[in-house]
Amino acid sequence: MEDIKLLGLWYSPASHRVEWALKIKGVKYEFIEENLQNKSPLLLESNPVHKKIPVLIHNDKPICESMIILEYIDETFEGPSILPKDPYDRALARFWAKFLDDKVAAVVNFFFLKGEEHEKSNEEVCEMLKVLDNELKDKKFFVGDKFGFADIAANFVGYWLGVFQEAFGVVLVTSEKFPNFCAWRDEYVNCSLVKKYLPPKNDLLAFVQASASKA
Repeated sequence: MEDIKLLGLWYSPASHRVEWALKIKGVKYEFIEENLQNKSPLLLESNPVHKKIPVLIHNDKPICESMIILEYIDETFEGPSILPKDPYDRALARFWAKFLDDKVAAVVNFFFLKGEEHEKSNEEVCEMLKVLDNELKDKKFFVGDKFGFADIAANFVGYWLGVFQEAFGVVLVTSEKFPNFCAWRDEYVNCSLVKKYLPPKNDLLAFVQASASKA
């Protein structure tokens, strides 16, 4: 019998990426909520290099980093494919997944940093949104017509970004500035494969608001 554990945080988009993939594949797993202020011995033992979540533990073997875990899940378990079968489409999916993953820190910094650092992150986030707005014109998903790897990687900009805007009272994304991105985002959060796997908005909003008050 498979023994599958996921070390994560309920509010973490990286954790949710992994949960998403496991649920799409129909894999049963045990979710273990971590405390980053008091990391468990299991987390420190499973990810001794970075000491961070998420970590998937499959039959006592740990796999770290959300995007690597997604590929592992896709290759290991039966069920709907997450990465495209076509090699070119697979390369595109990996490209956009990396692009999106690399921009998460800049978006978070936009909300939490001040002064010059805030301005720098603002420029980076606006440039990212321009790129995405151009890419998503007339597109349902990032690669082809099937929800997959890059779309899972897009969960932060697709959902968490809107919650951050509401929590901080900052309007970063508008349909006037980024019409294609906004159209994609609205379609994205209401997609059946997305909506049922997202954390409750009110709970997430309360958490981000609490974090904002401490910033």
